[in-house]
Amino acid sequence: MDQDPCMKISCYTGGMVETNSYLIESSAGSWLIDAAEGVADWLAEADRKIDALILTHQHYDHVMDASILQQAGVKIFAHQAYSQELTLEKAARAWGMPLRVSPYVIDAFLVPGEPLDMAGECYEVFHVPGHSVDSLTIYHKSQCVLFSGDTLFAGSVGRSDLPGGNSMQLIDEITEKLLGLPADVKVYPGHGPSTTIGREMAHNPFLN
Repeated sequence: MDQDPCMKISCYTGGMVETNSYLIESSAGSWLIDAAEGVADWLAEADRKIDALILTHQHYDHVMDASILQQAGVKIFAHQAYSQELTLEKAARAWGMPLRVSPYVIDAFLVPGEPLDMAGECYEVFHVPGHSVDSLTIYHKSQCVLFSGDTLFAGSVGRSDLPGGNSMQLIDEITEKLLGLPADVKVYPGHGPSTTIGREMAHNPFLN
């Protein structure tokens, strides 16, 4: 768990590919980034109520609990409407995997370049395709944090061999939109440990 003066960030990791969900709490409210399998139970056990769910993208492992949260009254924000192409359900069935995501509805669409106001905090939204066509990253300038989804990891970048992926596009988008952020920005990725922009600029083999 990491704490900032005006904002608390807690991480839940769940599902078969150990996906991170982040609970952001402030004095004005709380919200969640991504809905890994089991996060709804985690929130309930901790007696935490959230106002909204932000999806960095809609691959199945990031949305498994989205429907459960929506049924509890949580509004869902994302770049595009739900589809079985985005969740990879259609592709998984072609691979012989019995993957199923409970459908949900996107309540509001995030527009890159337009500020996002969540629980009294203002965030910037960047569209960073290459891992998936709908990939977003969420940046809070004053708190110096970036929620990178599956675009940028500690020592790696998102895979680009899934439907909608493009390796050259991913590297170009990361370079253009993320590496220009201050070096001390803390990066909270969709999988694995946190890192910083400066550390990835210096040591990430995919970016050097």
